[in-house]
Amino acid sequence: MRHNFVEALIGAVVLAVAGFFFISVYSASQKGGSDGYVMYAQFERIDGINVGSDVKMSGVKIGTVQHLEIDSKTYQAKVTLNLRRQIQLPKDSSAEIASESLLGGKYIALVPGGSEQFLKSGEEITHTQSAISFEALISKFLFSQSSDSKHDAKAVN
Repeated sequence: MRHNFVEALIGAVVLAVAGFFFISVYSASQKGGSDGYVMYAQFERIDGINVGSDVKMSGVKIGTVQHLEIDSKTYQAKVTLNLRRQIQLPKDSSAEIASESLLGGKYIALVPGGSEQFLKSGEEITHTQSAISFEALISKFLFSQSSDSKHDAKAVN
């Protein structure tokens, strides 16, 4: 009888610890954006950007991508950014999609402007630069090389 009681007690402790971890992970995920403020930016292309992608300034993470959608009027990708409250962006700041490395992930890089006025929560960063498609660059390079060689071959004949 005592053996069953010890097993039940150990099982209860394991369940309590698992419950504690579940609650702490859930509360941390819900709290992720509550200490910051929201900014918007629109891009023509957001290849490689997902909800949860980093937002960085000078290489330091200052926020995350909170939401992605298509603007029904402009048909551009509208990105909702959640930034740390301590970071204030000048009104003429810009946002660009950058790569961590050639094969690495993408993030949104914010470049502060020189304005004396700051963007408020809920406003939009108007100066944006979309993602560069490496596939398009490579194909453009390859096809321009092949058309140049054909043009050179015709010029020789």
